[in-house]
Amino acid sequence: MKLNFSAEDELFRGEVATWLKDNLTGEFEQLRFRGGPGDEHMFPEERKKWEQKLAQGGWTCVGWPKEQGGRGCSIEQQVIFNEEYARVGAPGHVGHIGEGLAGPTIIAFGSDEQKKKYLPGIVAGKELWCQGYSEPGAGSDLANVKTKARFNEDTGKWVINGQKVWTSLAQEADYIFVIARTDPNSVAHKGLGFFLMKMDQPGIEIRPIQQITGTSEFNEVFFDDAECEAEDIVGAPGEGWKVAMGLLGFERGVSTLGQQMQFQNELNEIIRIAKDNGANTDPAIRQRIAKAHAELKIMRYNSMRMLSGQGGSDGSLQKEALIYKLFWATWHRDMGELAMDVLGPESQILDDGEYGLTRLQSMYLFVRSDTIYGGTNEIQRNIIAERGLGMPKEPKIAAK
Repeated sequence: MKLNFSAEDELFRGEVATWLKDNLTGEFEQLRFRGGPGDEHMFPEERKKWEQKLAQGGWTCVGWPKEQGGRGCSIEQQVIFNEEYARVGAPGHVGHIGEGLAGPTIIAFGSDEQKKKYLPGIVAGKELWCQGYSEPGAGSDLANVKTKARFNEDTGKWVINGQKVWTSLAQEADYIFVIARTDPNSVAHKGLGFFLMKMDQPGIEIRPIQQITGTSEFNEVFFDDAECEAEDIVGAPGEGWKVAMGLLGFERGVSTLGQQMQFQNELNEIIRIAKDNGANTDPAIRQRIAKAHAELKIMRYNSMRMLSGQGGSDGSLQKEALIYKLFWATWHRDMGELAMDVLGPESQILDDGEYGLTRLQSMYLFVRSDTIYGGTNEIQRNIIAERGLGMPKEPKIAAK
């Protein structure tokens, strides 16, 4: 594992920093430090324009292969790009699900036709994606999905019926990737398909979920005879679980780098406030800030360790990756509580009206979900025990 950067990498850093300095100006100046956790509802149209500005400069999908429209950056260069992106306060990526999840999955498992159809829109920053995994009865237990896919011989299309929930930014997305059951008699992880679907069609309804922050990043998505082209299933019917697990590998992979740099910005803001209001004179607060700083460094080094040993282009990761979700989710939740303690009485005061929350107040409320979505902390501990340490599986008690 490399923890330092070559002279060539540092030249690349200068190129990134110069481009960001020259372009994050004018109409984009207002976007600095916006679009993070609990703030993704802010400036959606302006952030879409920024995404397209990045694309014009060749700064979207920097880790993708050049033949797929990417920049072909090494892991070290991707770390550098994300460091510099966060350093200047560039906004959260509206296209991160397409760039970090859908795109790499299509590259790894999709057909040549699917790559030609979907990858250019992601690279250009013009087509946004959302994720159709969780259902009311299938969250952390993804293999329990009930959404059904039936192939209509008359139309030559797949017909999808069911419901997804906690779908981030579905109201902004052009496309959704969906796990659905192609074999109605199958159970668990067998008989699933992985579908690429257009959101703007009569059979799809989006219902925003109002959160404790007053915003609606999460949504319910209902499929009522929604259609998917025959050529838009990734892999064969029945191979959906393999594709879905590959995608989750990408979620634990390079896409985590930008997340960590965003965490650093949040921690820097907490430190600034602590210095301004005197909270830094409290020994307990100082100790918690030092702990957050040290653990964020550990998070970064573990990410570089797991990425340097990445199993391949199919999203597979080594066992080091199993601890990542549990570690960052718990750390981020704790940092939200630290932010409120640093703010002191101000943490209880709203700026404006019922939901006039500051960014740190929104972050504190939003990060309560971090330990739930993407697999709860309890599920993560089971995964570490069973897959990482080889311990016996949790016993299932038969219903009486």
